[in-house]
Amino acid sequence: MIFKHDVQAYRRQLLALRSALLAQIADQRDGRRGRADVAADHFMNPEDSHAQVTTQRDLEFAINERETAELAEFELALLRLDAGTYGVCIDCASVIPEARLKAKPEVQRCMSCQEKIEHTHI
Repeated sequence: MIFKHDVQAYRRQLLALRSALLAQIADQRDGRRGRADVAADHFMNPEDSHAQVTTQRDLEFAINERETAELAEFELALLRLDAGTYGVCIDCASVIPEARLKAKPEVQRCMSCQEKIEHTHI
């Protein structure tokens, strides 16, 4: 289980990672524009082939989905910290090893359960 002094360290790490991601998103979008607006700029070039435009659009949307998922992972981890369930696998309720939490503090699952999830989505 996570001790009280560790909770604050993980909270700081999660908040720092979330802030860095938000800053990266803002920087990539000039801080004011949505991903779709930025993607539209790529589609304005008449020399681009349909395949280039489609590939760029798909890439922009995939990046947006990944960023949204990452932000959600940070938020869920912070909620688990508040609820006192941080560091416990959401599937099997086993304690997630500290090395895994330090490497990726937003994880929800132990390695065994994560591998099961990944193998079922292949």
